[in-house]
Amino acid sequence: MSSFTLGVAMLGGLVLASLVAWNTWTSRRSAPRQPELPSAPLEPIEPGLRQEPTLDSEPTLPGPERKPGLDALIDAIAPIHVEAPVSGDAAIAALPPTRRAGSKPFAIEGRNEATGLWETPQAGQRYTAFQAGVQLANRNGQLNEIEYSEFVVKAQAFADAVNGSPDFPEMLSEVARARELDQFAGDHDAQLSFTLRARQTAWSPGYVNQSAARHGFVPGVIPGRLVLPASMPGSPPVLVLSFDTQAAMADDPAQSALRELTLSLDVPQVHRSEQPFVRMRDCAIAFAASMEGTITDDNGDVIRAEGLDVIGADLEKLYDVLEARDLAAGSPQARRLFS
Repeated sequence: MSSFTLGVAMLGGLVLASLVAWNTWTSRRSAPRQPELPSAPLEPIEPGLRQEPTLDSEPTLPGPERKPGLDALIDAIAPIHVEAPVSGDAAIAALPPTRRAGSKPFAIEGRNEATGLWETPQAGQRYTAFQAGVQLANRNGQLNEIEYSEFVVKAQAFADAVNGSPDFPEMLSEVARARELDQFAGDHDAQLSFTLRARQTAWSPGYVNQSAARHGFVPGVIPGRLVLPASMPGSPPVLVLSFDTQAAMADDPAQSALRELTLSLDVPQVHRSEQPFVRMRDCAIAFAASMEGTITDDNGDVIRAEGLDVIGADLEKLYDVLEARDLAAGSPQARRLFS
C-alpha cells in the first residue's frame, strides 16, 4: 500500500471518528434532562414551608374539597315550612336526581331536629324545616329567568313530597341580584399563569417531577399535573404546575422532551394567608434558575423581576376589594362564586 493510499485511509478514519463523536455529542445535547438519583432523600429548597416527599415515599394528595352550605350572599334561597318533622330517609328520597338548575348549583338543606344546624339531609336524622337554594352566579355567568324557573320547579316538587310549603323570593329581584353579583365577579376575577420555557436542553417528565418536588409539589390526579397543597386539608391547591399530558403518559416518559411548563394560580380559590403569589413568584424564579429556563407570559414575552412585583402589588388591592365584599379569597363563598 502506497503512502498516499495509507494517508487517505487514515484521513477517512479520522473523518468517520469525528462524525461518530459529533453525532454522539448532538444526541446527548438534544436528549431531555433526566432526574438525578440521589443517595439520600431530597431536601426542600424552602425549609419551613412544608415537609417534602422523598423519591421512595408515597406523596400525600390533597383531600376532597368540602361542600360549603347555602349562603344568602350568593344564593337565592326559598324556605320550606313543614307541619311535622320529616325523616332524613324521606327527604333523601324526595331530592331531585340532579343538583343543578341549568348551569347553576342547586341544593336542599334541612334543619336538624337534634342539633338545630342546617345540613344536607342524612339518613337516620329528623328535620323540622328545609330550604332550597340556587347559586346566583358563577364563571358560567349569572342566574337567568329560565334557570330560576327550573329552580322553582325542583324546589316545589321536593316541597310537595315532604308535605312542605315553600316561600319563593321574587324572581326579578333575584335575577337583578344575580346580574350585579356576576358583574362584580367578572371585574374581580383573576387567574394567573406563567410559562417556563427551556432555553436550550429540554426536560423529561421525571426531571420536572424531581425539580418540582423540591418545592413541595406532589403529583395530581391528572397526568402532567403537579400541585402545591394548601396548609388546610381539603382546600384547593395553592399552585398548579402542568405540562403536556401525552408526554406524561408516554410508553417511555424518559424520552419525552418538554420545552415548556405552565405555573398557574387561581387567585379567588386560595386564601390570602397562604401567600400564593409570593410562592408563585419564588417558584418561578427558582425553576428558571435551576432548570435553565425563562419566565414568559402567554404571548411569549419575557417577564422581568420588576414586572412580577407590579403584579403582586395589584393582587394586594384585589384581595382588599374581595374582603370588603365578604368574598375573601379562599372563603367558601368565593370558591363557589369563582368556579
